[in-house]
Amino acid sequence: MDNQRLLLLVVLSMILLFIWQAWEKQHPAGPATPTVTTTPSVPAAPATPNAAPAMTPKAGMATSQPAGVRIQVTTDLFNAQIDTHGGDLRQLDLKAYPVKVNEPDKPLELLRDRGSYVFYVQSGLIGQSGEWPNHKTLYQAATTRYMLSPGQDSLRVPLTWVGPQGLRVTKTYTFHRNSYVVDVSYAITNGSSATRNAYLYAQLLRSYTPPPHHLFGVAPSYVGAAVYSSAKKYQKITFASMENKPLAMNVSGGWVAVLQHYFVSAWIPPSAAHTQFYSESLGNNHYVVGYKTLVPTAIAPGATATLDARLYAGPTEQERLKKVAPGLELTVDYGWLTFIAAPLYWLLDHIHNLVGNWGWSIILLTVLIKLVFYPLSATSYRSMAHLRRVQPKLASLKERYGDNREKLSQAMMEIYKTEKINPLGGCLPIVVQIPVFISLYWVLLQSVELRQAPFVLWIHDLSAKDPYFILPILMGISMLTQQLISPQMTDPLQRKVMMAMPVLFTFFFAFFPSGLVLYWVCQNLLSIAQQWWITRRFNAAPRPK
Repeated sequence: MDNQRLLLLVVLSMILLFIWQAWEKQHPAGPATPTVTTTPSVPAAPATPNAAPAMTPKAGMATSQPAGVRIQVTTDLFNAQIDTHGGDLRQLDLKAYPVKVNEPDKPLELLRDRGSYVFYVQSGLIGQSGEWPNHKTLYQAATTRYMLSPGQDSLRVPLTWVGPQGLRVTKTYTFHRNSYVVDVSYAITNGSSATRNAYLYAQLLRSYTPPPHHLFGVAPSYVGAAVYSSAKKYQKITFASMENKPLAMNVSGGWVAVLQHYFVSAWIPPSAAHTQFYSESLGNNHYVVGYKTLVPTAIAPGATATLDARLYAGPTEQERLKKVAPGLELTVDYGWLTFIAAPLYWLLDHIHNLVGNWGWSIILLTVLIKLVFYPLSATSYRSMAHLRRVQPKLASLKERYGDNREKLSQAMMEIYKTEKINPLGGCLPIVVQIPVFISLYWVLLQSVELRQAPFVLWIHDLSAKDPYFILPILMGISMLTQQLISPQMTDPLQRKVMMAMPVLFTFFFAFFPSGLVLYWVCQNLLSIAQQWWITRRFNAAPRPK
Protein backbone atom coordinates (compact mmCIF):
# COMPACT_ATOMS: atom_id res chain seq x y z
CA MET A 1 0.00 0.00 0.00
CA ASP A 2 1.19 3.48 -0.78
CA ASN A 3 2.56 5.09 2.37
CA GLN A 4 1.14 8.49 1.51
CA ARG A 5 -2.29 7.11 0.73
CA LEU A 6 -2.42 5.41 4.14
CA LEU A 7 -1.38 8.67 5.78
CA LEU A 8 -4.15 10.48 3.92
CA LEU A 9 -6.67 7.84 4.98
CA VAL A 10 -5.68 8.14 8.64
CA VAL A 11 -5.94 11.93 8.61
CA LEU A 12 -9.32 11.90 6.88
CA SER A 13 -10.58 9.25 9.28
CA MET A 14 -9.68 11.45 12.23
CA ILE A 15 -11.53 14.39 10.69
CA LEU A 16 -14.61 12.25 10.13
CA LEU A 17 -14.42 11.00 13.71
CA PHE A 18 -14.56 14.50 15.12
CA ILE A 19 -17.34 15.49 12.75
CA TRP A 20 -19.32 12.50 13.96
CA GLN A 21 -18.66 13.39 17.61
CA ALA A 22 -19.77 16.97 17.06
CA TRP A 23 -22.88 15.75 15.24
CA GLU A 24 -23.94 13.05 17.70
CA LYS A 25 -23.14 14.61 21.07
CA GLN A 26 -24.08 18.25 20.78
CA HIS A 27 -26.05 18.54 24.05
CA PRO A 28 -25.25 21.78 25.83
CA ALA A 29 -26.54 22.30 29.35
CA GLY A 30 -29.25 24.80 30.16
CA PRO A 31 -31.58 24.78 27.14
CA ALA A 32 -34.26 27.41 26.88
CA THR A 33 -37.54 25.97 28.16
CA PRO A 34 -40.51 27.60 29.87
CA THR A 35 -40.88 27.72 33.63
CA VAL A 36 -42.12 24.39 34.98
CA THR A 37 -45.86 23.89 34.57
CA THR A 38 -46.12 20.25 35.59
CA THR A 39 -46.09 18.65 39.01
CA PRO A 40 -44.62 15.18 39.46
CA SER A 41 -46.79 12.63 41.15
CA VAL A 42 -45.91 11.11 44.50
CA PRO A 43 -44.34 7.66 44.10
CA ALA A 44 -46.55 4.75 45.08
CA ALA A 45 -45.72 2.77 48.21
CA PRO A 46 -45.42 -1.03 48.20
CA ALA A 47 -48.67 -2.92 48.63
CA THR A 48 -47.12 -5.09 51.33
CA PRO A 49 -43.88 -4.83 53.27
CA ASN A 50 -40.81 -5.69 51.17
CA ALA A 51 -42.88 -5.81 47.97
CA ALA A 52 -41.72 -3.94 44.91
CA PRO A 53 -43.35 -0.52 44.57
CA ALA A 54 -45.71 0.07 41.73
CA MET A 55 -44.40 2.13 38.86
CA THR A 56 -44.59 5.85 39.36
CA PRO A 57 -47.82 6.98 37.67
CA LYS A 58 -47.66 9.51 34.89
CA ALA A 59 -48.37 13.03 36.08
CA GLY A 60 -49.38 15.02 33.03
CA MET A 61 -51.30 17.54 35.12
CA ALA A 62 -51.17 21.19 34.10
CA THR A 63 -51.26 22.79 37.54
CA SER A 64 -48.22 24.81 38.52
CA GLN A 65 -46.17 23.90 41.58
CA PRO A 66 -47.19 26.27 44.42
CA ALA A 67 -44.53 28.22 46.24
CA GLY A 68 -44.23 28.50 50.00
CA VAL A 69 -41.82 30.58 52.04
CA ARG A 70 -38.26 30.68 50.74
CA ILE A 71 -35.52 29.89 53.26
CA GLN A 72 -32.15 31.43 52.38
CA VAL A 73 -29.08 29.31 53.20
CA THR A 74 -25.49 30.55 52.84
CA THR A 75 -22.40 28.38 53.28
CA ASP A 76 -18.80 28.61 52.12
CA LEU A 77 -19.72 26.81 48.85
CA PHE A 78 -23.47 27.38 48.39
CA ASN A 79 -26.13 30.01 48.10
CA ALA A 80 -29.29 27.92 48.50
CA GLN A 81 -33.03 28.34 48.73
CA ILE A 82 -35.38 25.81 50.34
CA ASP A 83 -39.12 26.12 49.76
CA THR A 84 -41.38 25.25 52.67
CA HIS A 85 -43.85 23.87 50.12
CA GLY A 86 -42.57 20.31 49.88
CA GLY A 87 -39.31 21.16 51.60
CA ASP A 88 -37.72 21.18 48.14
CA LEU A 89 -34.21 22.45 47.51
CA ARG A 90 -35.21 24.85 44.73
CA GLN A 91 -32.10 27.00 44.22
CA LEU A 92 -28.41 26.11 44.54
CA ASP A 93 -25.62 28.44 43.40
CA LEU A 94 -22.02 27.21 43.31
CA LYS A 95 -19.97 30.10 44.66
CA ALA A 96 -16.63 28.65 43.57
CA TYR A 97 -17.75 28.30 39.93
CA PRO A 98 -18.72 31.56 38.21
CA VAL A 99 -20.66 31.46 34.98
CA LYS A 100 -17.98 33.43 33.12
CA VAL A 101 -14.34 34.19 33.71
CA ASN A 102 -14.95 37.93 33.59
CA GLU A 103 -17.91 37.72 36.00
CA PRO A 104 -16.43 36.14 39.17
CA ASP A 105 -19.27 37.44 41.37
CA LYS A 106 -21.98 35.66 39.36
CA PRO A 107 -22.04 32.02 40.54
CA LEU A 108 -23.33 29.19 38.40
CA GLU A 109 -26.92 28.17 39.15
CA LEU A 110 -26.83 24.39 39.37
CA LEU A 111 -30.40 24.09 40.70
CA ARG A 112 -33.23 26.51 40.03
CA ASP A 113 -36.98 26.54 39.47
CA ARG A 114 -37.26 29.72 37.44
CA GLY A 115 -35.80 31.05 34.22
CA SER A 116 -34.59 29.35 31.08
CA TYR A 117 -34.72 25.84 32.56
CA VAL A 118 -35.75 24.16 35.82
CA PHE A 119 -33.80 21.65 37.83
CA TYR A 120 -34.32 20.97 41.53
CA VAL A 121 -34.52 18.16 44.07
CA GLN A 122 -37.47 16.69 45.94
CA SER A 123 -37.94 14.09 48.64
CA GLY A 124 -40.64 12.83 50.98
CA LEU A 125 -42.26 9.94 52.81
CA ILE A 126 -44.91 7.50 51.61
CA GLY A 127 -46.86 4.74 53.35
CA GLN A 128 -49.85 2.41 53.13
CA SER A 129 -52.24 4.32 55.37
CA GLY A 130 -52.50 7.77 56.81
CA GLU A 131 -50.94 10.97 55.56
CA TRP A 132 -47.19 11.41 55.17
CA PRO A 133 -45.35 14.59 54.18
CA ASN A 134 -44.19 14.57 50.56
CA HIS A 135 -43.07 17.15 47.99
CA LYS A 136 -46.60 18.62 47.96
CA THR A 137 -46.79 19.16 51.73
CA LEU A 138 -46.43 22.52 53.45
CA TYR A 139 -43.75 22.58 56.17
CA GLN A 140 -43.12 25.13 58.89
CA ALA A 141 -39.75 26.82 59.52
CA ALA A 142 -38.50 28.70 62.58
CA THR A 143 -36.62 31.30 60.53
CA THR A 144 -35.99 32.18 56.90
CA ARG A 145 -32.20 32.76 57.00
CA TYR A 146 -29.37 30.41 57.87
CA MET A 147 -25.65 31.09 57.51
CA LEU A 148 -22.58 28.95 58.13
CA SER A 149 -20.48 31.03 60.54
CA PRO A 150 -16.66 31.11 60.56
CA GLY A 151 -15.35 28.13 62.50
CA GLN A 152 -18.66 26.30 62.17
CA ASP A 153 -18.32 22.88 60.49
CA SER A 154 -21.97 22.17 59.70
CA LEU A 155 -25.29 23.97 59.39
CA ARG A 156 -28.68 22.37 60.10
CA VAL A 157 -31.92 23.65 58.55
CA PRO A 158 -34.97 21.96 60.14
CA LEU A 159 -38.51 21.94 58.74
CA THR A 160 -41.42 20.58 60.76
CA TRP A 161 -44.76 19.02 59.90
CA VAL A 162 -47.49 17.89 62.26
CA GLY A 163 -50.01 15.47 60.79
CA PRO A 164 -53.09 13.59 61.83
CA GLN A 165 -53.14 10.80 64.41
CA GLY A 166 -50.18 12.15 66.36
CA LEU A 167 -47.58 12.03 63.58
CA ARG A 168 -44.76 14.55 63.70
CA VAL A 169 -41.94 14.78 61.14
CA THR A 170 -38.87 16.99 61.13
CA LYS A 171 -37.12 17.19 57.77
CA THR A 172 -33.57 18.48 58.23
CA TYR A 173 -31.02 19.61 55.65
CA THR A 174 -27.44 19.50 56.94
CA PHE A 175 -24.80 21.44 55.03
CA HIS A 176 -21.08 20.85 55.69
CA ARG A 177 -18.08 23.12 55.33
CA ASN A 178 -15.99 22.49 52.20
CA SER A 179 -18.39 19.80 51.03
CA TYR A 180 -20.91 19.49 48.21
CA VAL A 181 -22.73 16.74 50.11
CA VAL A 182 -26.02 17.69 51.76
CA ASP A 183 -27.51 15.27 54.28
CA VAL A 184 -31.30 15.01 54.34
CA SER A 185 -32.98 13.28 57.28
CA TYR A 186 -36.57 12.63 58.39
CA ALA A 187 -37.06 12.32 62.16
CA ILE A 188 -40.47 10.69 62.70
CA THR A 189 -42.36 10.64 65.99
CA ASN A 190 -45.35 8.31 66.15
CA GLY A 191 -47.84 9.65 68.69
CA SER A 192 -50.62 7.31 67.55
CA SER A 193 -51.67 3.98 69.04
CA ALA A 194 -50.68 1.92 65.98
CA THR A 195 -47.39 1.01 64.34
CA ARG A 196 -46.76 3.07 61.22
CA ASN A 197 -44.64 2.02 58.22
CA ALA A 198 -42.79 4.70 56.29
CA TYR A 199 -40.88 4.58 53.00
CA LEU A 200 -38.55 7.32 51.78
CA TYR A 201 -38.23 8.59 48.23
CA ALA A 202 -35.85 11.15 46.72
CA GLN A 203 -35.91 12.45 43.18
CA LEU A 204 -34.51 15.01 40.76
CA LEU A 205 -36.77 17.04 38.47
CA ARG A 206 -35.26 18.54 35.34
CA SER A 207 -36.45 20.11 32.13
CA TYR A 208 -34.59 19.34 28.94
CA THR A 209 -35.14 20.12 25.28
CA PRO A 210 -32.74 18.56 22.76
CA PRO A 211 -31.00 21.37 20.89
CA PRO A 212 -30.64 21.39 17.12
CA HIS A 213 -27.56 19.60 15.85
CA HIS A 214 -24.60 21.71 14.82
CA LEU A 215 -22.00 20.32 12.49
CA PHE A 216 -19.16 22.41 13.84
CA GLY A 217 -18.05 23.22 17.33
CA VAL A 218 -16.91 21.21 20.32
CA ALA A 219 -19.30 18.55 21.54
CA PRO A 220 -20.11 18.99 25.24
CA SER A 221 -20.42 15.98 27.46
CA TYR A 222 -23.49 13.84 28.04
CA VAL A 223 -26.59 15.51 29.52
CA GLY A 224 -29.06 13.10 31.07
CA ALA A 225 -29.55 10.66 33.92
CA ALA A 226 -27.23 7.94 35.17
CA VAL A 227 -27.53 5.19 37.77
CA TYR A 228 -25.03 2.98 39.53
CA SER A 229 -25.39 -0.25 41.48
CA SER A 230 -22.94 -2.90 42.64
CA ALA A 231 -24.60 -5.45 40.36
CA LYS A 232 -25.03 -3.52 37.10
CA LYS A 233 -22.42 -0.79 37.63
CA TYR A 234 -22.62 2.48 35.71
CA GLN A 235 -25.48 3.02 33.25
CA LYS A 236 -26.73 6.08 31.39
CA ILE A 237 -30.47 6.71 31.14
CA THR A 238 -31.33 9.28 28.48
CA PHE A 239 -34.34 11.54 28.80
CA ALA A 240 -35.68 10.17 25.52
CA SER A 241 -35.60 6.62 26.90
CA MET A 242 -37.66 7.74 29.91
CA GLU A 243 -40.53 8.55 27.58
CA ASN A 244 -40.45 5.15 25.89
CA LYS A 245 -39.56 2.91 28.84
CA PRO A 246 -39.66 4.27 32.40
CA LEU A 247 -36.85 3.09 34.62
CA ALA A 248 -37.68 0.46 37.27
CA MET A 249 -34.59 -1.17 38.76
CA ASN A 250 -34.40 -2.86 42.16
CA VAL A 251 -30.91 -2.44 43.68
CA SER A 252 -28.98 -2.33 46.93
CA GLY A 253 -27.08 0.88 47.58
CA GLY A 254 -25.74 2.70 44.53
CA TRP A 255 -26.91 6.13 43.44
CA VAL A 256 -29.11 7.90 40.90
CA ALA A 257 -28.03 11.14 39.25
CA VAL A 258 -28.55 13.75 36.58
CA LEU A 259 -25.41 14.80 34.69
CA GLN A 260 -24.57 17.93 32.81
CA HIS A 261 -21.28 19.34 31.58
CA TYR A 262 -18.79 19.49 34.48
CA PHE A 263 -21.49 19.00 37.17
CA VAL A 264 -23.54 16.21 38.70
CA SER A 265 -26.47 16.03 41.11
CA ALA A 266 -26.98 12.64 42.73
CA TRP A 267 -29.20 11.09 45.39
CA ILE A 268 -27.27 8.49 47.37
CA PRO A 269 -29.26 6.07 49.56
CA PRO A 270 -27.61 4.28 52.51
CA SER A 271 -25.26 1.55 51.25
CA ALA A 272 -27.33 -1.25 52.82
CA ALA A 273 -30.71 0.06 51.70
CA HIS A 274 -32.87 -1.94 49.27
CA THR A 275 -34.31 0.55 46.83
CA GLN A 276 -35.91 0.92 43.43
CA PHE A 277 -34.57 3.40 40.91
CA TYR A 278 -37.40 4.90 38.87
CA SER A 279 -38.06 7.57 36.27
CA GLU A 280 -41.10 9.44 35.02
CA SER A 281 -41.77 11.62 31.99
CA LEU A 282 -44.02 14.50 33.02
CA GLY A 283 -44.62 15.83 29.53
CA ASN A 284 -43.65 19.26 28.26
CA ASN A 285 -39.98 18.13 28.27
CA HIS A 286 -39.86 17.64 32.04
CA TYR A 287 -38.51 14.47 33.64
CA VAL A 288 -38.11 12.93 37.07
CA VAL A 289 -35.55 10.33 38.14
CA GLY A 290 -35.07 9.09 41.68
CA TYR A 291 -35.22 6.20 44.12
CA LYS A 292 -37.59 4.87 46.81
CA THR A 293 -36.95 2.38 49.57
CA LEU A 294 -38.41 -1.12 49.32
CA VAL A 295 -38.19 -2.06 53.00
CA PRO A 296 -40.42 -0.05 55.35
CA THR A 297 -39.22 1.62 58.52
CA ALA A 298 -41.63 0.59 61.29
CA ILE A 299 -42.34 3.16 64.00
CA ALA A 300 -44.03 1.71 67.07
CA PRO A 301 -46.55 3.77 69.09
CA GLY A 302 -44.72 6.43 71.07
CA ALA A 303 -41.42 5.67 69.32
CA THR A 304 -39.23 7.71 66.99
CA ALA A 305 -37.22 6.74 63.89
CA THR A 306 -34.97 8.46 61.39
CA LEU A 307 -34.71 7.94 57.63
CA ASP A 308 -31.65 9.32 55.86
CA ALA A 309 -30.51 10.20 52.35
CA ARG A 310 -27.54 12.08 50.93
CA LEU A 311 -27.44 14.55 48.08
CA TYR A 312 -24.31 15.45 46.12
CA ALA A 313 -24.77 18.61 44.07
CA GLY A 314 -21.61 20.08 42.66
CA PRO A 315 -18.68 19.79 40.27
CA THR A 316 -17.29 16.51 38.97
CA GLU A 317 -14.04 16.90 40.89
CA GLN A 318 -12.70 13.38 40.76
CA GLU A 319 -11.03 13.32 44.17
CA ARG A 320 -14.23 14.53 45.84
CA LEU A 321 -16.43 12.07 43.98
CA LYS A 322 -14.30 9.07 44.99
CA LYS A 323 -14.84 9.92 48.67
CA VAL A 324 -18.61 10.37 48.39
CA ALA A 325 -19.82 7.06 46.95
CA PRO A 326 -18.43 4.09 45.01
CA GLY A 327 -18.60 4.63 41.27
CA LEU A 328 -19.57 8.31 41.48
CA GLU A 329 -16.27 9.26 39.82
CA LEU A 330 -17.52 7.42 36.71
CA THR A 331 -19.68 10.46 35.98
CA VAL A 332 -16.44 11.91 34.56
CA ASP A 333 -16.94 9.95 31.35
CA TYR A 334 -13.96 9.70 29.00
CA GLY A 335 -15.79 7.42 26.59
CA TRP A 336 -14.37 4.32 24.96
CA LEU A 337 -10.76 5.45 25.47
CA THR A 338 -10.99 5.70 29.25
CA PHE A 339 -8.10 3.25 29.64
CA ILE A 340 -5.86 5.86 27.98
CA ALA A 341 -7.59 9.04 29.17
CA ALA A 342 -7.63 8.16 32.88
CA PRO A 343 -3.81 7.69 33.10
CA LEU A 344 -3.34 10.86 31.05
CA TYR A 345 -5.44 12.85 33.52
CA TRP A 346 -3.61 11.26 36.47
CA LEU A 347 -0.27 12.30 34.99
CA LEU A 348 -1.55 15.76 34.04
CA ASP A 349 -2.89 16.29 37.56
CA HIS A 350 0.42 15.31 39.17
CA ILE A 351 2.32 17.67 36.86
CA HIS A 352 -0.11 20.43 37.79
CA ASN A 353 0.57 19.80 41.49
CA LEU A 354 4.21 20.61 40.74
CA VAL A 355 3.93 23.61 38.39
CA GLY A 356 0.57 25.09 39.44
CA ASN A 357 -0.58 25.98 35.90
CA TRP A 358 -2.65 23.74 33.65
CA GLY A 359 -1.23 25.25 30.45
CA TRP A 360 2.37 24.51 31.40
CA SER A 361 1.19 21.11 32.60
CA ILE A 362 -0.14 20.37 29.11
CA ILE A 363 3.20 21.44 27.58
CA LEU A 364 5.18 19.22 29.94
CA LEU A 365 2.78 16.34 29.31
CA THR A 366 3.39 16.79 25.58
CA VAL A 367 7.14 16.58 26.13
CA LEU A 368 6.71 13.37 28.14
CA ILE A 369 4.51 11.85 25.43
CA LYS A 370 7.10 12.71 22.78
CA LEU A 371 9.82 11.08 24.89
CA VAL A 372 7.74 7.93 25.21
CA PHE A 373 7.14 7.82 21.46
CA TYR A 374 10.69 8.84 20.54
CA PRO A 375 11.80 5.36 19.35
CA LEU A 376 8.79 5.14 17.04
CA SER A 377 9.27 8.69 15.83
CA ALA A 378 12.97 8.15 15.17
CA THR A 379 12.19 5.10 13.06
CA SER A 380 9.52 7.05 11.23
CA TYR A 381 11.75 10.04 10.46
CA ARG A 382 14.59 7.81 9.31
CA SER A 383 12.12 6.15 6.96
CA MET A 384 11.02 9.56 5.71
CA ALA A 385 14.65 10.59 5.21
CA HIS A 386 15.17 7.46 3.09
CA LEU A 387 12.07 8.35 1.10
CA ARG A 388 13.37 11.88 0.52
CA ARG A 389 16.66 10.44 -0.77
CA VAL A 390 14.93 8.20 -3.34
CA GLN A 391 12.43 10.85 -4.46
CA PRO A 392 14.32 11.49 -7.76
CA LYS A 393 14.14 7.78 -8.59
CA LEU A 394 10.41 7.69 -7.79
CA ALA A 395 9.84 10.76 -9.96
CA SER A 396 11.63 9.11 -12.88
CA LEU A 397 9.49 6.00 -12.46
CA LYS A 398 6.40 8.20 -12.61
CA GLU A 399 7.57 9.66 -15.92
CA ARG A 400 8.54 6.24 -17.30
CA TYR A 401 5.33 4.35 -16.53
CA GLY A 402 2.85 7.21 -16.75
CA ASP A 403 -0.65 5.96 -15.93
CA ASN A 404 0.30 2.30 -15.71
CA ARG A 405 -0.23 2.07 -11.98
CA GLU A 406 0.38 -1.65 -11.72
CA LYS A 407 3.91 -1.44 -13.18
CA LEU A 408 4.56 1.78 -11.29
CA SER A 409 3.67 0.10 -7.98
CA GLN A 410 5.85 -2.91 -8.77
CA ALA A 411 8.81 -0.69 -9.63
CA MET A 412 8.34 1.38 -6.47
CA MET A 413 8.21 -1.72 -4.31
CA GLU A 414 11.41 -2.93 -5.98
CA ILE A 415 13.13 0.32 -5.03
CA TYR A 416 11.81 0.06 -1.47
CA LYS A 417 13.19 -3.48 -1.28
CA THR A 418 16.56 -2.53 -2.73
CA GLU A 419 16.98 0.53 -0.53
CA LYS A 420 15.58 -1.31 2.54
CA ILE A 421 12.81 1.24 3.06
CA ASN A 422 9.58 0.47 4.93
CA PRO A 423 6.88 2.48 3.11
CA LEU A 424 4.61 2.24 6.16
CA GLY A 425 7.25 3.38 8.64
CA GLY A 426 6.24 7.04 8.48
CA CYS A 427 2.62 6.33 9.43
CA LEU A 428 3.12 4.39 12.65
CA PRO A 429 3.63 7.39 15.00
CA ILE A 430 0.58 9.10 13.51
CA VAL A 431 -1.59 6.01 14.00
CA VAL A 432 -0.37 5.63 17.60
CA GLN A 433 -0.83 9.30 18.49
CA ILE A 434 -4.42 9.58 17.24
CA PRO A 435 -5.85 7.60 20.23
CA VAL A 436 -3.72 9.72 22.56
CA PHE A 437 -4.97 12.88 20.87
CA ILE A 438 -8.63 11.80 21.18
CA SER A 439 -8.10 10.73 24.81
CA LEU A 440 -6.61 14.09 25.71
CA TYR A 441 -9.51 15.73 23.88
CA TRP A 442 -11.94 14.04 26.30
CA VAL A 443 -9.74 14.78 29.30
CA LEU A 444 -9.76 18.49 28.49
CA LEU A 445 -13.45 18.41 27.67
CA GLN A 446 -14.62 16.50 30.76
CA SER A 447 -12.29 17.61 33.56
CA VAL A 448 -13.90 20.40 35.54
CA GLU A 449 -10.47 21.17 37.00
CA LEU A 450 -9.59 22.77 33.64
CA ARG A 451 -12.81 24.77 33.45
CA GLN A 452 -11.87 28.47 33.28
CA ALA A 453 -8.23 27.55 34.00
CA PRO A 454 -5.96 30.36 32.72
CA PHE A 455 -2.65 29.91 30.91
CA VAL A 456 -0.82 33.08 29.83
CA LEU A 457 -1.65 36.36 28.09
CA TRP A 458 -4.93 36.05 26.16
CA ILE A 459 -5.75 32.45 27.16
CA HIS A 460 -8.05 32.78 30.18
CA ASP A 461 -9.89 29.46 29.82
CA LEU A 462 -8.14 26.33 28.54
CA SER A 463 -11.48 24.52 28.20
CA ALA A 464 -12.83 27.12 25.75
CA LYS A 465 -11.76 28.01 22.23
CA ASP A 466 -9.03 30.57 21.64
CA PRO A 467 -10.90 33.91 21.47
CA TYR A 468 -8.45 35.32 18.90
CA PHE A 469 -7.71 32.04 17.05
CA ILE A 470 -3.97 32.54 17.52
CA LEU A 471 -3.26 28.98 18.65
CA PRO A 472 -5.22 27.40 15.75
CA ILE A 473 -3.29 29.57 13.27
CA LEU A 474 0.02 28.57 14.87
CA MET A 475 -1.13 24.95 14.68
CA GLY A 476 -1.88 25.35 10.97
CA ILE A 477 1.51 26.96 10.30
CA SER A 478 3.33 24.21 12.19
CA MET A 479 1.38 21.54 10.31
CA LEU A 480 2.22 23.21 6.97
CA THR A 481 5.89 23.30 7.97
CA GLN A 482 5.78 19.58 8.62
CA GLN A 483 4.28 19.03 5.18
CA LEU A 484 7.03 21.08 3.50
CA ILE A 485 9.93 19.27 5.16
CA SER A 486 8.41 15.83 4.55
CA PRO A 487 8.95 13.87 1.30
CA GLN A 488 6.56 15.09 -1.38
CA MET A 489 4.04 12.79 -2.99
CA THR A 490 4.47 11.67 -6.55
CA ASP A 491 0.73 11.95 -7.20
CA PRO A 492 -0.15 15.64 -7.86
CA LEU A 493 -3.74 15.22 -6.63
CA GLN A 494 -2.68 13.65 -3.33
CA ARG A 495 -0.02 16.34 -2.95
CA LYS A 496 -2.65 19.06 -3.31
CA VAL A 497 -4.96 17.35 -0.85
CA MET A 498 -2.22 16.99 1.76
CA MET A 499 -1.18 20.62 1.34
CA ALA A 500 -4.80 21.63 1.94
CA MET A 501 -4.93 19.68 5.21
CA PRO A 502 -3.33 22.44 7.34
CA VAL A 503 -6.03 24.88 6.23
CA LEU A 504 -8.81 22.38 6.93
CA PHE A 505 -7.37 21.44 10.32
CA THR A 506 -6.96 25.10 11.26
CA PHE A 507 -10.65 25.61 10.63
CA PHE A 508 -11.67 22.62 12.76
CA PHE A 509 -9.25 23.40 15.59
CA ALA A 510 -10.55 26.95 15.80
CA PHE A 511 -13.56 25.57 17.73
CA PHE A 512 -11.70 23.09 19.95
CA PRO A 513 -10.61 23.81 23.56
CA SER A 514 -7.50 25.98 23.55
CA GLY A 515 -5.80 23.47 25.86
CA LEU A 516 -6.16 20.80 23.19
CA VAL A 517 -4.84 23.13 20.48
CA LEU A 518 -1.95 24.03 22.78
CA TYR A 519 -1.09 20.34 23.03
CA TRP A 520 -1.18 19.91 19.25
CA VAL A 521 0.95 23.02 18.60
CA CYS A 522 3.59 21.80 21.04
CA GLN A 523 3.43 18.32 19.55
CA ASN A 524 3.96 19.72 16.05
CA LEU A 525 6.86 21.94 17.11
CA LEU A 526 8.57 19.07 18.88
CA SER A 527 8.00 16.85 15.85
CA ILE A 528 9.54 19.47 13.53
CA ALA A 529 12.60 19.79 15.79
CA GLN A 530 12.88 16.02 16.09
CA GLN A 531 12.51 15.50 12.35
CA TRP A 532 15.12 18.17 11.60
CA TRP A 533 17.60 16.66 14.06
CA ILE A 534 17.18 13.06 12.88
CA THR A 535 17.28 14.05 9.18
CA ARG A 536 20.41 16.16 9.79
CA ARG A 537 22.15 13.24 11.46
CA PHE A 538 20.97 10.89 8.70
CA ASN A 539 22.34 13.14 5.95
CA ALA A 540 25.62 13.66 7.79
CA ALA A 541 26.19 9.94 8.33
CA PRO A 542 28.30 8.13 5.70
CA ARG A 543 26.14 6.08 3.38
CA PRO A 544 26.95 2.38 3.03
CA LYS A 545 28.10 1.25 -0.42
